[in-house]
Amino acid sequence: MKAKAKTRKSLLKRFKLTKSGKILRRLAGQMHYRAKKSGKKKRELRRLREMDKSEARSIKKSLTY
Repeated sequence: MKAKAKTRKSLLKRFKLTKSGKILRRLAGQMHYRAKKSGKKKRELRRLREMDKSEARSIKKSLTY
C-alpha cells in the first residue's frame, strides 16, 4: 500500500488558500520593535499579500488537503 500524503500543519497555520487558488501570506516585522514604526506602517503590515507564483507552487504541494 502507498502511504497517504499528509498536510504540513506548520504551513497550514502560516498561509491561507483562497477559493481561486491564490496563496496569501503575512508580512514580516510585526512582532517586535513596534514603537519605532509609524501607525501607517503597522496598518500596512496587517494586510495579507499574495505569494509569488514560483513559491506558491511548492507550498500548494505541501498543502495537499
